[in-house]
Amino acid sequence: MTATDPALTALAQGWCALSLLHGRIEAHIERALQAKHGLSVREYSLLNTLSRQHDGEGGHLQMKQVADAVVLSQSATTRLVTRLEDRGLLKRYLCPTDRRGIYTDVSEAGARLLAEARPTNDTALREALDEAAKNPELAPLVRAMESAGTSGEPSHGPDESSDAGAEQVIVPA
Repeated sequence: MTATDPALTALAQGWCALSLLHGRIEAHIERALQAKHGLSVREYSLLNTLSRQHDGEGGHLQMKQVADAVVLSQSATTRLVTRLEDRGLLKRYLCPTDRRGIYTDVSEAGARLLAEARPTNDTALREALDEAAKNPELAPLVRAMESAGTSGEPSHGPDESSDAGAEQVIVPA
């Protein structure tokens, strides 16, 4: 294959379209979350990820797993956790069984803010997808995303009425 191979060119065009769709969606959600809740997309994503934890086996995420979920480096994720902790949205404490580990919980204030912001996020996502679907280059990606969302996986994790104190992440020391 050469750099001008039609298959490579089509693949590159597809990647550009996917990147464009992601950028448009993220920018639209960012504006909505900032305007209504003072949250960035990354802050919302971190709160949402941490809210999915549970006390069952494998229910606590390690910082690398959290970083992967919010698409940040471990150090950037740690800084983000610190910022949200400073705002009273997260709280940390030592792991009771391994003093080297630190748990991070979504605080009651963080759980309330997440519950308030979730409809804003969902509405902004729907608006961005509807707008993108009007673009013939992006419409197939929107359809693919929508059909992937109907796979039966929960979109927000466990029941939203669960106790905020049970939402934990292990942060390696």
